[in-house]
Amino acid sequence: MRLARELPIGLYGAVMGLAGLGLAARSAAPLFPGVFRAPAYFTELWVALGLAFFAALLPLYVVKILRYPEAARADFTNPVTMGFCAALPVGMLILSAGLAPYLRDVANAMWWIAVGLLVIYQLHGLWRLLATRIALAQANAGWLILFVGGIVAPHGGVPLGNFAATKMLFAISALASVPLLLVLAYRAMKAPALPAPLSPTWFIVLVPPCLISAHAPSLFGLRGLGELFLLALAMLAGLLYYARNFLRWPFSAAWWAITFPLDAFAFAAVRYAQTHDGALWRLVAGAGILLATVAAASVLLRSAAQAWPGR
Repeated sequence: MRLARELPIGLYGAVMGLAGLGLAARSAAPLFPGVFRAPAYFTELWVALGLAFFAALLPLYVVKILRYPEAARADFTNPVTMGFCAALPVGMLILSAGLAPYLRDVANAMWWIAVGLLVIYQLHGLWRLLATRIALAQANAGWLILFVGGIVAPHGGVPLGNFAATKMLFAISALASVPLLLVLAYRAMKAPALPAPLSPTWFIVLVPPCLISAHAPSLFGLRGLGELFLLALAMLAGLLYYARNFLRWPFSAAWWAITFPLDAFAFAAVRYAQTHDGALWRLVAGAGILLATVAAASVLLRSAAQAWPGR
């Protein structure tokens, strides 16, 4: 029961990071024939790991809600953590895409449940922002998961045939990302630096430009938005420089915040390489897949070591 009480809400980022890597690797199969096959042992392993984390974490959090309601309520009301609560429905959106080739009806039900939960969380989060005096220093990139989480909807929504809802969720999320990114940029300039344990969460800012560049051209025919990948490439370079001393950061569940943004970058790099000729973009896509894999595997191994009995 102690495990349930102390379960960090940010740990649901593991579901996003693991299953997201499987989806990124699936997308790379046509670009690297003979290297990535999809579905295959590499791609489906990560989807399965994401599903395993989800199956383990969900009942634990239900126990937390029932046995330790004050601790669970704090997750949803604290401005620092409330954004990460949305990692649950966003992770379900990603898992629905992973399950779609095998259990279409289950995946579709999961997708719609996730959409409903995400909208409820967003309305609650918006109410908290409007009704509570929140200091600028409390703003953090986790808010992007909450208010921009619908940007991952096309991963499952398109193959499941939920086109209208997918386009609406994606459009609202993409538009919401602009003011939020501006707020976060202002916060980075004017407010104190994030505490060291939360430093990895800055990688979340990479997700909007990556997924807008990857999905907007096919969803809305806005080909020019595909060039946002170049902005994502520049942002990744900046984030890697920011994280140059990452080994000094205390390890925590916040490290999972690095994984899905790198998955999103890998996915966007693959999409960009598929529409732009040249070995350079194939190289960038391959490097993106490799970087995302190393990040997910490293955080998974460190998490396993930390959870080992006696640690």
